[in-house]
Amino acid sequence: MKYIHETGELFEAVQMQGIFPDGKTFPDCLPKSDLPAIVSRFEQEENQPGFDLKKFVEKHFTEPPTVGSGFVSDTARPPEQHIHALWDVLTRQPDAGQVQGSLLPLPHPFVVPGGRFREVYYWDSYFTMLGLRASGRWDLIENMVENFAYLIARYGFIPNGNRSYYLGRSQPPFFSLMVKLLSEEKGEAVLVKNAYRLKAEYVFWMAGVDTLKEEYAAHRRVVNLPGGTFLNRYWDRYETPRPESYREDVELSNQSAQPAAQLYRNLRAAAESGWDFSSRWLNDQNEFASIRTTDIVPVDLNCLLVHLEEMVAAACRLNGDFDRAENLQQAATRRRAAILAYCWDEEEGFFFDFNFVKKKRTAKRTLAAAFPLFFNIATQPQAEKVAVLLERDFLKPGGLTTTLDHTGQQWDAPNGWAPLQWMAYFGLKNYGLTALADKVKTAWLNTNRRVYEQTGKMTEKYDVFNENAGAGGGEYPNQDGFGWTNGVFLGMRYEG
Repeated sequence: MKYIHETGELFEAVQMQGIFPDGKTFPDCLPKSDLPAIVSRFEQEENQPGFDLKKFVEKHFTEPPTVGSGFVSDTARPPEQHIHALWDVLTRQPDAGQVQGSLLPLPHPFVVPGGRFREVYYWDSYFTMLGLRASGRWDLIENMVENFAYLIARYGFIPNGNRSYYLGRSQPPFFSLMVKLLSEEKGEAVLVKNAYRLKAEYVFWMAGVDTLKEEYAAHRRVVNLPGGTFLNRYWDRYETPRPESYREDVELSNQSAQPAAQLYRNLRAAAESGWDFSSRWLNDQNEFASIRTTDIVPVDLNCLLVHLEEMVAAACRLNGDFDRAENLQQAATRRRAAILAYCWDEEEGFFFDFNFVKKKRTAKRTLAAAFPLFFNIATQPQAEKVAVLLERDFLKPGGLTTTLDHTGQQWDAPNGWAPLQWMAYFGLKNYGLTALADKVKTAWLNTNRRVYEQTGKMTEKYDVFNENAGAGGGEYPNQDGFGWTNGVFLGMRYEG
């Protein structure tokens, strides 16, 4: 027993009884004394008359702070100045001396999103770095790249976040884009230095590929599609309730026709996607318990892996490993072709995920369709068809909606999210579709600015349909801070 979420009956009791409104709070607490001793005391006291679990927890654990909660905004100054000042508020120092907490120590300072998110998050950090670049904070960018390289060296991959309960999964693989961003300032030495870590991340995502012999078979994150084509999916090594959402997962399992273990893995895989949660993962968009994330080959994930393959190939060339570089470049070429073959629908004029269990594309239109444009995988005619649908169906007064369906899930309508605005914006620019790109940029920046002027906050997500409403949905309230919103705002404002 090393972590709070490993304390068995104590952990289950606290989470199921809702001692904290947010299920993430208890796993983030710090024990005030030796954790096994606390558990032993709980076992001795729990059945005694008058035992109060809430008071027991308050006595033996220290509740974690909300990051940035004490920061007072001055809406008289523009949001740009607000964000520049906020970076230091959202920066955490290394926690090497922490004992018995769930935080995985990192060697260098890092920026957290804010609010309930008190640790570094993988894909959030790339978009945060865009703002740090605009602020000239290359020190923090370099520190964060070093931290992610450290995590790969220590654990063999980059976890969802630097918490012990995230060690079963990763997040969308943006490390190669972080390395590229830093190398644009620091030169090719950054790529050479991180070559081994890039290779290791690729090995993580492709683990088990050699075991797949039958078509439509899958192992961990790899799926074997016809013609010797290997694409990827999201997955998690564990098939238990997420510690940070324990009660929600257990209660959902009571409503699901899936075996509990299968449901839990699908929930965890959706958390690895970063889109937790969205109707894109559901068999029935009106039934959350129908989630089948692991059946789906996501278009955006595979676009990211094209970039990773190409970056590993580039690193190998710089290191003189030309045979491996050629193999990786060929793998990237095959993946590009496979994305067009399996994810493009000519009749619909749009990119979709592919359900390899059903052996057909999903019918769910989402902003993930912008990723083939961002990574220059789409043809010019395909990009132009995608742009027509983005403008007609997705563009709202406040920016681009994530999907077209209002389901109550936070990665569905009416919500817009900073990272997807960025991917769509630059994807459109890549194909010369600048008029629409500028509409997206203007709508999104105006939304950020309006909410900031009204509240003094930059928030995690926004309602892009209704200028007078706040974003909602999901398992927790909308958070302020907020790392990737800050990053994309400054990135679009100064470098877009």
